[in-house]
Amino acid sequence: MAAGEKILVVGPAWIGDMVMAQSLLRLLRQRDPQALIDLTGPPWSVPLAARMPEVRRGIALDVRHGELAFGVRRRLGRELRNTGYDRAIVLPRSLKAALLPWFARIPVRTGFATEGRRWLLTDPRPLDRALLDQTVRRFLALGLPRGAPLPDPPPFPVLTVDADNRAALLGRLGLGHAPAVALMPGAAYGPAKQWPIGHFAGLAADIVSGGEEVWVLGSAAERPLGEHIRAVAGTGVHNLCGQTRLEDSVDLLSAARAAVTNDSGLMHVAAAAGTRVIALYGSSSPHFTPPLTDRCSIHYLALDCSPCFQRECPLGHLHCLRGITVAAVRASLG
Repeated sequence: MAAGEKILVVGPAWIGDMVMAQSLLRLLRQRDPQALIDLTGPPWSVPLAARMPEVRRGIALDVRHGELAFGVRRRLGRELRNTGYDRAIVLPRSLKAALLPWFARIPVRTGFATEGRRWLLTDPRPLDRALLDQTVRRFLALGLPRGAPLPDPPPFPVLTVDADNRAALLGRLGLGHAPAVALMPGAAYGPAKQWPIGHFAGLAADIVSGGEEVWVLGSAAERPLGEHIRAVAGTGVHNLCGQTRLEDSVDLLSAARAAVTNDSGLMHVAAAAGTRVIALYGSSSPHFTPPLTDRCSIHYLALDCSPCFQRECPLGHLHCLRGITVAAVRASLG
């Protein structure tokens, strides 16, 4: 491996996976401090990439999740042909994800040999699901020579906090008059990853009664969840769903004393922002996608039916999350 490699990393389409991908970027930079690393992903990922010191440039691939968009990938790939990349690392396992570096004629193209895309890669790797049993380990393996030992623990993601933007947000949104706990009640994957909203509301009421603020973070689609929490817990709850950009959430979470969250993209953002994380797992597994931080408490009941990795509870009862009590989570908060 020559020093100062130019590397294009094709990033994932999910927020949490994109944050975890920073572990790979940190590993690449550790191995080659002069590496020039560009990261391509959905348009929302470009401001997030700007918070990763390892990234030279974030490149927007403007396609919808799951969309082939052959022409868009070909056009961007051709635009990148003269960039002089030495290699590409393709993190998503879909065939379409490997098209961009192929169109860009990047000489070394590494990725897992899945979805019949071996012909698009010059360095196809087998996916050993038993050995590579965590998302972050899969990412790291693609950045290392075949068979090389993986770092344990992995380099944790560390997103840059913009202190000026944080101060401006606190002023604009009327926050910071008391210590704050952030609640993230949503999960884009589906309801089988969401702690019941009544549990979140009960926790918020208890936090507010202790003199602290509650900040509910999420997308505009999750605003009704924040309104439910505010209606139950009352004054002291700030429903910020849909009022902040993704990069704003980095800065706000860095100002919260803790975050209580489902296994979601914002859970990984909170961990990378340095916040203490109380993570709630239902249909997914804390082994497969753990918050990459030493400052975390995990609630996972490990029922016989868990993890099922389904979007909705196939048994209809959601015991894996309903059984995590407000009292247990409150005790983790301290």
